[in-house]
Amino acid sequence: MVVRASAAADIEDAYGWYRRQRDSLGAEFLAEIRATMQRVIEQPVAYPVLWRDLCRIRLRRFPYAIFYRVYPRHIVVVACLHGRRDPGRWKARA
Repeated sequence: MVVRASAAADIEDAYGWYRRQRDSLGAEFLAEIRATMQRVIEQPVAYPVLWRDLCRIRLRRFPYAIFYRVYPRHIVVVACLHGRRDPGRWKARA
């Protein structure tokens, strides 16, 4: 799995916000990110295609979603965004 720099920055920003709310919450967010990415690795085509070939999987516990593309040899994570953000934001990264 390849995580683009912009997606890594999204994750880092959200982690920082949750950590400022409660220190352990940041770690819980990262654990949820890892678990969600593992689900994608195990079943990459199981999640809906939103636009062209861009797929989305929602985190179970946090109001975020991971946007990714599936290629023959790898998966590319293009964004990790809050569910209430402007939908055009993930389209701009696609």
